[in-house]
Amino acid sequence: MHPTVLRAGFNCWPPFLFAGVHVTHLSRDWRHARVELRARPWNRNYVGTHFGGSLFAMTDPFWMILILRALGRDYFVWDKAAAIEFVKPGRGTVHAAFDLDDATLDAIRQATADGSKHLVWLPVEVKDADGETVARVRKQVYIRRKPAARGTTPESAPA
Repeated sequence: MHPTVLRAGFNCWPPFLFAGVHVTHLSRDWRHARVELRARPWNRNYVGTHFGGSLFAMTDPFWMILILRALGRDYFVWDKAAAIEFVKPGRGTVHAAFDLDDATLDAIRQATADGSKHLVWLPVEVKDADGETVARVRKQVYIRRKPAARGTTPESAPA
């Protein structure tokens, strides 16, 4: 699936649409994503700030999807665990940026080359319009090379 199609799908997907989550960027190389949570009457908590579940939901699938698409079909990739720390009340539009670098991908490939499972914690901060941190989210992602791909390097695997 092309990133533009997935981004459009996310923006029409009822859990994101009704929570006020909007994917503003999903790069062609699956290395970067940017997501916003827009304040709406239905996604505010009792005291008028962003509902914590919406803050978490806006960050939920992105590390897994970026890693899965960047590594390709030779890997199993699943979300394993998560944690969120609320730093300050979120008001207005908040955003989170996901940046998957070469060093992280290289470490994953090396750790899973023999078929071993690899668990990696990846952080993302939810920030407000002033760039101040509203929440810190950590996602633990499970990665394992598929049995059919073990014993080959990503460069030598058939296309």
